[in-house]
Amino acid sequence: MRKRIFRYLKHQIITLLILGIIAVFFGLYHGASLHYGDNPLMYNLDNEGPYVFFKDSILNVNYIKGNRDDGFYVDTKEYLITSDITSMSYFQIDTTSFDFTLKSDIKIPKTRYNDKNPIIAISDIEGGYKAFRDFLIQNQVINDNLNWTFGKGHLVLVGDFVDRGWSVTQVLWFIYKLEQEAEKEGGNVHFIIGNHELKNMQGNYRASAKKYLAVSNILGKVQSELYNQNSFLGKWISSKNAIELINGNLFAHGGIHPEVANSNLSLDEVNQIIRSNYYTPYYQKTEKTVENLLNSTKKGICWYRGYFKDDLTQEQVELGLNKFNAKSIVVGHTLQSKVNKQYNGKVIGIDVKHPKDYHKNWPNGKSEGLLIEGNKYYRVFHNGEKKEI
Repeated sequence: MRKRIFRYLKHQIITLLILGIIAVFFGLYHGASLHYGDNPLMYNLDNEGPYVFFKDSILNVNYIKGNRDDGFYVDTKEYLITSDITSMSYFQIDTTSFDFTLKSDIKIPKTRYNDKNPIIAISDIEGGYKAFRDFLIQNQVINDNLNWTFGKGHLVLVGDFVDRGWSVTQVLWFIYKLEQEAEKEGGNVHFIIGNHELKNMQGNYRASAKKYLAVSNILGKVQSELYNQNSFLGKWISSKNAIELINGNLFAHGGIHPEVANSNLSLDEVNQIIRSNYYTPYYQKTEKTVENLLNSTKKGICWYRGYFKDDLTQEQVELGLNKFNAKSIVVGHTLQSKVNKQYNGKVIGIDVKHPKDYHKNWPNGKSEGLLIEGNKYYRVFHNGEKKEI
C-alpha cells in the first residue's frame, strides 16, 4: 500500500514539475518575466518634476519637494509664456540631473525626411530612463555629459516611452532636451506616438506606475491633467506624428493594416486624422470609416500587431509599403526576442525587453536598437556593438 501511495505521489510531483517547466517556457516565449528587487528610492519624490501647466499667458512650473515621513509640498514658479525657462530634471537612483530650456513654441513635425544621414531607432522604453540614457551613450548618440553627438543623424523613438516604468517624466524631458540639441546640429529626434502615449492622453492609466497617482495628488490634480492639452508635456506629445517616412523607411509603432493600404490617404492625411483623435478614446464602432480604421485598437497605425500575429502574405505587407513609396517598415509594439527582419526584410521588429530603473526582472533584458546606414541594417546593443541583419 505504501509503495502504491509513493508511486502515485511521485507521478503527481513529476507531472506538476513538467507542467511547471512547460508553463515557464510558455511564459518566457510570450514575454513574461519575474519581477523582484524593488529599489526603495522608487518612493522618493523629492525634486520630482518639473510638471508644467499653461495658465492664460503664464507657465506654471512645479517641482515636488519633501519626503514620505515629513510630508510633501509643491515648489511653484510662474513665468511669462514667452520666456525661455531653464529647467532641470532629477534622477533619484544615481543623483544625476540634466538641464533643458522650456520653449512654448511647439510645432508639428514633418512627415517625410530624405537625406543620407544615419538612423538609430529604439522603441518601448516604457519609462526606463537609465536604460534609455545608457543605450544612447554607448551608441554615441550622446556623450557622457548627455549632450547630442549624433550630428545630422536621426534618432527615431518608435512609441511607448511612457507607462509601466517609474521614470516617465525623466524620459519625456530627456527626449525634449535632445530634440532641441539635435535641431541645432542639423539632426532630428523623431518621437513617434505609440498606443501607451495614446492611453495617457485619453485618461487610461491602468499601465501607469503608482507613482504618478501620488504625483497628481500632491500637485492637487487628477491624473488626466498630467498630459492633457493644458499641460506642457501633453501639448508637446500631442504635436507628434503616428507614422513617418525617413530615408525610404517607414516608422510606426504598430504598422499598416492592409485596409489602410487600400485607402486614398497621403501620409500627411493619415497623421492629421490620427492626431485629431489623440484625446478621443476609441471604442469599436460599426461604421466602416477611414477615421475609425486609423484609430482602431486592432487595425490602427498605433495598435496593429498583424505582422507578427496574422497570417499575412508578402503581397499584403508590401501593399502598405508601396502605397507610401517605402522599402521597409520599422515597428515596435509586439515583443521580439531580438531586433530582426521579417517578410524578406520588409518588416523590422525592434520591441525588446529593456532593463527597468527601479526593479529587476528574470530574465533580465538588455537593450537593443536598430542602426540604418544607407541600405545596411544593424542590430545595435547596449554596449555599443553592432551586428548586420
